[in-house]
Amino acid sequence: MALTSAVAVPEVLERCRALVRPALRDAVGRLHPWVGEMAAYSFGWCEVGGSPAVAPGGKGVRQALAVLGAEAAGAPGRDGVPAAVAVELVHTFSLLHDDIMDGDAARRRRPTVWKAYGTGPAVLAGDALFALAVETLAVPPAGPGALRLLSAALGDLVCGQADDLLFAGRPWTGRRRVRPEEYRAMAEHKTGALLGCAAALGALLGGAPPATAAALDRAGRHLGVAFQVVDDVLGIWGDPAVTGKPVHSDLRERKKTFPVLAALDSPSPAAGRLAELLEADGEPGAVAALIDQAGGRAAALAEARRHLTAVDAALLDVPLAAGPAEELRSLLDFLPRRDL
Repeated sequence: MALTSAVAVPEVLERCRALVRPALRDAVGRLHPWVGEMAAYSFGWCEVGGSPAVAPGGKGVRQALAVLGAEAAGAPGRDGVPAAVAVELVHTFSLLHDDIMDGDAARRRRPTVWKAYGTGPAVLAGDALFALAVETLAVPPAGPGALRLLSAALGDLVCGQADDLLFAGRPWTGRRRVRPEEYRAMAEHKTGALLGCAAALGALLGGAPPATAAALDRAGRHLGVAFQVVDDVLGIWGDPAVTGKPVHSDLRERKKTFPVLAALDSPSPAAGRLAELLEADGEPGAVAALIDQAGGRAAALAEARRHLTAVDAALLDVPLAAGPAEELRSLLDFLPRRDL
């Protein structure tokens, strides 16, 4: 997917975050004070106990997709703010629960909410964020159509998370092994559904016709797969200075990521040796070398490129306002492309 011009994506992200931030803070401020503190902690706004903090938060990708979705439909960015708030709340809810399910003790170099406050309180905070997201979209101008779109994305997200958890218990080899196409569907649901929902919701609130919202949803879903696959490549071969993870981190955790699954599915003789090494819990460096020899890295990068091409094709299918569409294309192109 080629950029049409040099758009400063970090500036686009900051512009959209600045537009959404007051409404997001207002929404969190409606929560029970203790639950609101946990939510604020998860956004990096405060420390445990409520004292102000300047902690690293997320990039605000979903917020930006919602705002740009509205602008690409020809509406002011503020029309997409309710969508941005709702999707950001759902995303944060999913992270709180994911950290508990995965047992992750840290996120963005801080203790996760369940480590800082306890498992029960973190579950409660996640539930509150989910309810708040629904409340945000349940009033005009969003209403039933927006809620249906969000509910569908939530259903897909749950399916993706369920498959991801089940993959961990399946063998590396044999008829029950995880196939690349199963992983692709999981990544679309777990990562892509909410990205697509953000852009489509923004467009919907901006008055776009259903075909435009559907095209943006498709683009976000393809982006999610590309993003996840690139993340998998970085989890094996990425520079720790860039990823913030130790080298071969995903292999040490025995994650069934796309490069591993593609390598195991290949006809290369290295695939058989790789299967034996994985079954024996072999040394991660040797495993990474065999994945590469069996074509796993090349297959993963080709998969990411295929989905980025599909993102571009989805956006070409519908008329979009020129300036916002350029920013949207640049953002969608930028997100998966990290140092490989």
